[in-house]
Amino acid sequence: MELKTVRDVEVAGRRVLARVDFNVPLDKAGEITDDTRIRAAVHTINYLVENGARVVLVSHLGRPKGGPDPKYSLKPCAARLAQYLDRPVKLAEDVIGPSARALNASLRSGEIMMLENVRFEPGEEKNDPGLIRALAELADLFVNDAFGTAHRAHASTAGVAAHLPAVAGFLMQKEVYIMGKALAAPDRPFVAIIGGAKVSDKIGVIDNLLGKVDTLIIGGGMANTFLRAQGHATGNSLVEEDKVALAGELLARADGRILLPRDVVVAETFQADAAHKVVAADQIPADWMALDIGPGSAQTFAGAIREAMTVVWNGPMGVFEMAPFARGTFAVAEGIAASEGCTIVGGGDSVAAVEAAGVADRITHVSTGGGASLEFLEGRDLPGVAVLQRK
Repeated sequence: MELKTVRDVEVAGRRVLARVDFNVPLDKAGEITDDTRIRAAVHTINYLVENGARVVLVSHLGRPKGGPDPKYSLKPCAARLAQYLDRPVKLAEDVIGPSARALNASLRSGEIMMLENVRFEPGEEKNDPGLIRALAELADLFVNDAFGTAHRAHASTAGVAAHLPAVAGFLMQKEVYIMGKALAAPDRPFVAIIGGAKVSDKIGVIDNLLGKVDTLIIGGGMANTFLRAQGHATGNSLVEEDKVALAGELLARADGRILLPRDVVVAETFQADAAHKVVAADQIPADWMALDIGPGSAQTFAGAIREAMTVVWNGPMGVFEMAPFARGTFAVAEGIAASEGCTIVGGGDSVAAVEAAGVADRITHVSTGGGASLEFLEGRDLPGVAVLQRK
């Protein structure tokens, strides 16, 4: 789909309500530990400012309990953004109250204000009509550049589009275009890698991708359920017993296109210092658990990935937060980085893995959306995208 963007509409002199995703991690002192999402929005904000818009930024941060909480204030985000833009970013003391309205009324072309955390308003997650109208009254145009929240039908992500013309920011456009092309018209071979703990979390993704990919690689804890479906003993490994039959059905449907681990790293306990060893995937000892794919599997997976022209990855191959069980995930990350095709990484754990492996800058596209990228790969319509105008 080709979305209308900020380039396709007149922004000079107009008040633009721009939904951004500044839901960044903070340490105990309230300092930002990763500002990737803030940096990702700079392109769109700069464009609006340089073209004379009056910019009203709206975002959430964390999960406040339906009211103002200093711990979740956007103050650090406003300060960090001001550094990147090299211009002031005025932060309102509220979302739709007196402070926000006063700042909005005084806003001049090329100036930026930020509303306080939109989740301080209980109506945000309820898509409340009153909050929607109040937000819409602050602007003449709505720009959604928050792909990370596009799967939520909230007041600031989808609701305001009922009252304002709605177009995409550059980040939203990039996310939708790149992932949309990978699913609709991929260069082949098309390889998808799906990992993570549970099959139940990724059923929709696997189901949607099976009809599109040339090879579907499955690793992580969910691979155990597929190994059980093949009749293998899995020891103390995580297995979703109620999904074993479904895993068997997916294997039958795949007709040989699903690639499972042939060896695994097993441990006696779920601890970084646990005794561990490599065994064949069909020979997991009774009292041991699989916590990573083995070196043979890593080599096979990386080989298939390097030959692919389109690669999509969502979910780690093991418990990569523990060093002894990170090698499989890092091998996949390095295989993706070595691919000469279009490579897409989505999902918080996968993004963390490519960054930890030091290869993020060699990936075609690292998605800013965890849940949103997952639902996109499932083939679902995302509310925050569905409301945007098409060309």
